[in-house]
Amino acid sequence: MKRRKIPHIAVSIGDFNGIGPEIILKTLAQADLYRSTPIIISPKEVIERAEEFTFSGIDYNFIREISEVKNSVINILELKTNTIKHSPGIQSAQSGKVAMQSIENCIQLCLNDGTDAMVTAPISKEAVNLAGFDIPGHTEFLASKTETDSVLMMLVSENLRVALVTTHIPISKVASKISKELIETKINILANSLRNDFRISHPKIAVFGLNPHAGDGGVIGMEEIDIIKPALNKIKEQQQDLILHGPFPADAFFGQKLHTKHDAILAMYHDQGLAPFKLLSFGSGVNFTAGLPIIRTSPDHGTAFDIAGKGIADPSSFKEAYNLAVELAKKRISEDRTN
Repeated sequence: MKRRKIPHIAVSIGDFNGIGPEIILKTLAQADLYRSTPIIISPKEVIERAEEFTFSGIDYNFIREISEVKNSVINILELKTNTIKHSPGIQSAQSGKVAMQSIENCIQLCLNDGTDAMVTAPISKEAVNLAGFDIPGHTEFLASKTETDSVLMMLVSENLRVALVTTHIPISKVASKISKELIETKINILANSLRNDFRISHPKIAVFGLNPHAGDGGVIGMEEIDIIKPALNKIKEQQQDLILHGPFPADAFFGQKLHTKHDAILAMYHDQGLAPFKLLSFGSGVNFTAGLPIIRTSPDHGTAFDIAGKGIADPSSFKEAYNLAVELAKKRISEDRTN
């Protein structure tokens, strides 16, 4: 990796018909540019349009090559496209295509050491599909483009960290996807991330059950007995520095404030973990993809088409995502200098 004094952060513009450009500019207008150098990958017209309703008054460094990046300013790496058709709140093939082109450029910059981390603004899966991309979400696309077999979706808000065994699949398919091997893989990725990214030497992880009341001893389901407990027992034998508890009934866990006694929670499926997380994070949650060879964060919300183009979007979650990317990148840069 190139030795930089401060991290360079690639920023994907997201769906330009959503709130992505707005929350990016609002965040970077207040960012300490002596702590990081942002590089937004976007068509010039998208930035100019977003500036009209954010009134940030930012001076940008528009560049065509990554070698032209300047520190202590906001850089815009121009993405060449056809004439942009802005339609706030509308899903379009063009906005989906631009979003994916921006993400792909961010990934390549990180893989080629042009940047130290990437932050992605929200995309619309419908718009992306209109553009010809058949993907269920950012996480799966990132794994494919970085040739990573297994990754982990983790939501972060200060000391609250919630990770998922399964992500963007129909609820009807969750039970059939749960296996000992999958749970072991996700726990290993989570534990390694807690050690390496968050500097927790002896991670304490709580694991949820799949069924109501964690199966009630097999009365409401056997997955806890046949799959989850054996997976936990195997990892406990292999990793003495890792503390694993569970499987917990998911409904009572947060009400009993057990999340405050663990470094991370592993939920079995999307809404089981993300619904309580979003309630507790008060709009400042960050989506972090663990297990990748690069650092990637994003806000924990979507495109918010209903308020796009009105200048009223709250940038809190994107701000937290950007700050976490900077923090994690600085740790890796520091490690690189000592090695």
